[in-house]
Amino acid sequence: MSQSPEPHSPEQQSLEQPFRSFAEFYPYYLSEHSDRVCRSLHYIGSSAVLFCLAYSLLSGQYVWLWALPVLGYGMAWIGHFFFEHNKPATFKYPLWSFMGDWVMLKDFLTGQIGHKLPK
Repeated sequence: MSQSPEPHSPEQQSLEQPFRSFAEFYPYYLSEHSDRVCRSLHYIGSSAVLFCLAYSLLSGQYVWLWALPVLGYGMAWIGHFFFEHNKPATFKYPLWSFMGDWVMLKDFLTGQIGHKLPK
């Protein structure tokens, strides 16, 4: 017999109704990133996006802008498909997932991620 998610858990919230705010969404987003390798691949991809964007803009080689989604989504999807074993939240919540990537990177860089991950 399978267990249903606890009431008001991030998983239950996503089943009940769409999220009303990013603050409601972010705990769900983090619950979809419980694997450390998956999160690390997100950090690598997001950092690569920032470096590639800066290089492209500073060098005037705008052709490299095409690489931004490949770097960002490619690393994240490898993490989800091979380590987290779930479907990326971006398929259902594209804008909030995009925001979640950057907030999660900020939380990692500022040492906050450990306090925000579901226990």
